[in-house]
Amino acid sequence: MQFSREVLDAFPGISVAEGVVRSVHVADTHPGLEALREAVTRELLSRYTLEQVRNDPVFRAYRDFFWSTGVDPTKTRPASEALVRRILAGKPLPRINPAVDAYNLASAASGVPLAAFDADRLHGDLSLRFAREGEAFLGIGMQAPILLGDNQVVVTDAAAIVAVYPYRDADATKVTAGTTTIHIVACGVPTIERERVAGAYRTCARYLEEFTGGTASAPQVFP
Repeated sequence: MQFSREVLDAFPGISVAEGVVRSVHVADTHPGLEALREAVTRELLSRYTLEQVRNDPVFRAYRDFFWSTGVDPTKTRPASEALVRRILAGKPLPRINPAVDAYNLASAASGVPLAAFDADRLHGDLSLRFAREGEAFLGIGMQAPILLGDNQVVVTDAAAIVAVYPYRDADATKVTAGTTTIHIVACGVPTIERERVAGAYRTCARYLEEFTGGTASAPQVFP
């Protein structure tokens, strides 16, 4: 992952951990996934109340990052916090496919947002930079592209924006039933330790290996 100088200057301490999971098979379901879902749910219910989530330093770090990039985290929550809040509210986690469900559970368990891409749909290496004012982005689940502000941070490949950092991946590069290689990015922000970010990647990689049969690389931490 390449970081623009502007992002590094604006957010000292920002980091990512990235790698790939190869030879993935994304089935419709996996018999062991429900047990993991229940285990993660129990652990989070024992760890947090809604008040504790509000004051947790990890979630607060991501909310602070959102505010600084012009995103209201009370309306658009960091992905990891949104998943935890859903569990605490007694709502079921989304069921998409074993790969997507696995990395959502890893994000909830670790508290670190995770981006995931179909590696065969990426063009070249990834970079982190500020968006250009008015740059268009079509994220997963969006009916039409949105226009970004120049204070928002984006992940790009050589051809396009593939994510708004660290909360929405692009529709064009999303993981589907046909995906065979998944590129994972664990998304850190200032004050989040690099080891926590790397640990989130390792958790995600372990879950994906178990539930898709893939083989994960070790994380590379940048910058």
